[in-house]
Amino acid sequence: MSTFDPDALECLAAIVEESGFERAAQRLAITQSAVSQRLRALEAQVGTVLIVRSRPLKATAAGLLLLKHTKQMRLLRADLERDLKELTPGAGGAGREEERIAIAVNADSIATWALDALGELARQGLALEIITDDQDFTHEWLRSGQVLGCVTTLRQPLRGCRVVPLGAMNYVAVAAAAHQGALLPKGLGPHTFSAVPFVAFNRKDDLQAEFVGMAFGLKRVTLHQMFVPSSEAQVRAVLAGWGVSVLPELLVRDALAQGRLVNLLPGRQLPVQLYWHCWNLESDVLDALTGALTGAAVGALG
Repeated sequence: MSTFDPDALECLAAIVEESGFERAAQRLAITQSAVSQRLRALEAQVGTVLIVRSRPLKATAAGLLLLKHTKQMRLLRADLERDLKELTPGAGGAGREEERIAIAVNADSIATWALDALGELARQGLALEIITDDQDFTHEWLRSGQVLGCVTTLRQPLRGCRVVPLGAMNYVAVAAAAHQGALLPKGLGPHTFSAVPFVAFNRKDDLQAEFVGMAFGLKRVTLHQMFVPSSEAQVRAVLAGWGVSVLPELLVRDALAQGRLVNLLPGRQLPVQLYWHCWNLESDVLDALTGALTGAAVGALG
């Protein structure tokens, strides 16, 4: 089997991660011509195209395989760095730009419990890259090899991966107390929800419709929605009177207790089961990430 040039592999990864040759060159501190030369040499060695020159740039199937291999090499280097620090405290320093360990986490987890879970690892010097996506889609980042772990709703382990249950994040329907009367003169019910504006995360977010369907026993639900791609900003939009939203109880707990938000359907909540998936490799870094996330989830999730 051929031995691939580590610099060429990191060049491929930089092109994909930075979505272009120019930014990849800036990150690697080389010329754009050198980036192209390294990629061409790698493609010649593999015998196939690795990058589709589209907008945005995309890795081919072979490119994704090499990208996954590159990230595995990063993980090995991160493990080595941790071991060396234990043997020689004070040695080493912040990892290089290309040494980042990427994971995919849904926005609601980032906004509530996940950052606290990862805080100690970040303070220890683990160079993390957190990619945000809808909880139903984070596993696609892992499937393509672009991250080494993800928080997702997918229960079945992906090929070559292990899965750990985290618990359930409970969602409730809320509105601003100051705007409840104007938004919901007749309340939120099976005959009124279609006239109420809902604030969703993005077009992938089906939690609003899923909650309404569950609450009122409906199979098909059509909502009038606005999209705000930030969990915290969704709360702000609701408080400002944009509409109602289905949000994690953990995120809106304080605002509910303070009376700024109102739970529109007390006693009804939508539990969303979350799981941590990661590559099935022996790695101190993976074990540390798994331990941090599962430990924090025990106290935060149902």
